This record gives sequence, structure tokens and C-alpha cells, in this order.
Amino acid sequence: MNRRPEHLTEREEEILRVIRRSIRDRGEALSVRELAREVGMRSTASVAYHLANLEQRGALVRDGRSWQTCRLT
Repeated sequence: MNRRPEHLTEREEEILRVIRRSIRDRGEALSVRELAREVGMRSTASVAYHLANLEQRGALVRDGRSWQTCRLT
């Protein structure tokens, strides 16, 4: 079921694609640092900002404190 919000930025869409691929291939999401490297961002704070936006919009849910424990909705 795909209940992704309609108004995501291109960067947020890219982050979701990378997370989806990581969960498919590894069974878990990447760390924030690994995710930043994959999407070509230097700042882990910027990645965390996008992840928090995605969580707030309901595109993903964290199961624990770490972003590696997130799952897509």
C-alpha cells in the first residue's frame, strides 16, 4: 500500500528511493551518514532534517531511536 504524501521534494523522493533499496537489499535502512553519502549530501544534519519531515508527513516511521530502524508506510 502506498500512502505517501503528495507534496514531497525531489530530495525527499530520492531519500525514500535509497531507503527502499537499502531495506530490500540489506533488510534495514542506511545510517544517516551512509544515506548522506548515497544522495550526495555533505551535511548529516540536512539528511536528518529531511528524514524528520518524511516522518512528520507519514512517509516513514521509526521503530526505535535510530533512523536505521525506520520502515516505509
